[in-house]
Amino acid sequence: MGNGDGTVQTDSSNGDVSPQPTSFPPVDNQGAVPANKNIEFVLDIPLQVTVQIGATRMLIRELLQLGQGSVIELNKLAGEPMEVLVNNKLVARGEVVVVNEKFGIRLTDVVSPNQRIQQLG
Repeated sequence: MGNGDGTVQTDSSNGDVSPQPTSFPPVDNQGAVPANKNIEFVLDIPLQVTVQIGATRMLIRELLQLGQGSVIELNKLAGEPMEVLVNNKLVARGEVVVVNEKFGIRLTDVVSPNQRIQQLG
């Protein structure tokens, strides 16, 4: 015990524990793949993409009073850009378009890669 392998040496006479230094084998990069090849590893990970047109806060009382034809006022003005969120992080803003009878969004402003990385932390 206490030979540098991470064990703890105990003095059996009084139960005191004395920590011993630990040594680890050297780390090498022989099995590492260069960073540019690692991107293939993450390309098939699914992400949740959301386009947010606005938000509001309501009391439960107000929520329970909603019915067909009710209008909920949002915090955005008409014509303001919509926000594109990926996993609840802002990545872009854009305007609503209709393509083949389906809604879409034309990106007008994309958050810089540095800002996107900062949001992750």
